[in-house]
Amino acid sequence: MKEQRIKTGIFGGSFNPIHIGHLALANYLCEYGGLDELWFMVSPHNPLKQQADLWDDHLRLELVELAVAGYPKFHASDFEFHLPRPSYTVHTLHALQEAFPDREFILVIGADNWQLFPRWYKAEEILQHHRIIVYPRPGCTIDAASLPLSVQLVNTPLLEISSTFIRQALDEGRDVRYFLHPAVHKRIQEEHSSSKKQAR
Repeated sequence: MKEQRIKTGIFGGSFNPIHIGHLALANYLCEYGGLDELWFMVSPHNPLKQQADLWDDHLRLELVELAVAGYPKFHASDFEFHLPRPSYTVHTLHALQEAFPDREFILVIGADNWQLFPRWYKAEEILQHHRIIVYPRPGCTIDAASLPLSVQLVNTPLLEISSTFIRQALDEGRDVRYFLHPAVHKRIQEEHSSSKKQAR
């Protein structure tokens, strides 16, 4: 009898920074979406793009590690840090499958990205070899009946929080502790304090 592989969701992003919206979505997918675990795949800075507002790669990874600690179904991954850049999703998934043959990797994307999916590099190849979970996004209507068999639409709760909002609020000196995991909030406060000292 063939051993069943671990269903591992791949949730990629810059996580700049990770916030409770990311965590609540991932939590729902593990408890209600059929995933055994979910990996937060932190995207490294793309040297071909101007990303002045992107925090340091290792700080973003550290914040994800702090956020997922204590919940065994979550994992912070720097896998893409070690791939040629820029790394296309199809290459990441292929490399993951080779490195971890005991897992079935399932791509997790928002409805906004699904609408753009035909433009992705080798989109058809991803559909042929991997399942995709699509979660709702405001203003994006997806007809579930039109989806390929390998694509699952999951009705996750909508939490409209963005990393951009978090960064702007922090820059303005606002207290947004309840939008962040406590350990993440504490680490960001430490980083801001350190930056202010160095600026003096």
